[in-house]
Amino acid sequence: MDTMKAKRRSVPESGEETVLPPHDPTLIKDAEAFLAAHFRGAVLSADGKQVDLPDEVFEVLAHVVQTMARGQAVTIAPVSMKLTTSQAAEVLGISRQTLVRLLDERALPFEQPRRHRLLRLEDVLEYKRRRHADRRMALAEMTRQAAEDGLYDDTFEVYEEALRLARKGEI
Repeated sequence: MDTMKAKRRSVPESGEETVLPPHDPTLIKDAEAFLAAHFRGAVLSADGKQVDLPDEVFEVLAHVVQTMARGQAVTIAPVSMKLTTSQAAEVLGISRQTLVRLLDERALPFEQPRRHRLLRLEDVLEYKRRRHADRRMALAEMTRQAAEDGLYDDTFEVYEEALRLARKGEI
């Protein structure tokens, strides 16, 4: 097992690392099938030792494996529990100026202990989830209304299913 430790890459100073999927897709497919068959209670084993895998780590591992099984690379980066406005804007995929406008409108809570505003990661992620859900509901409603008005040849249900498949990358 000492050779495994020697092969392990060190984490860059930034803590961020992008990992490509294995060249042999069957390697990741076995891991994907195993993780898909289990929801909790995973155990890591090496050098004759075992350790329980926390549910949070299991979820991250399952997500990473699913992503790599689709042939995509994964970037792993630590995130502080408190974010600057620039960091929060990056998480949300918006400009810093847009985020500042949202803060001024009180769309997101923040702290301002001194000159700079800080946001809790939890609040930023919750805002992102809400925004995503609102957009999906608006799109579904527009599609339903257009189908009802006869603007589409197919029914709303057909378009809703096509949207679901497109979001999953299946079409």
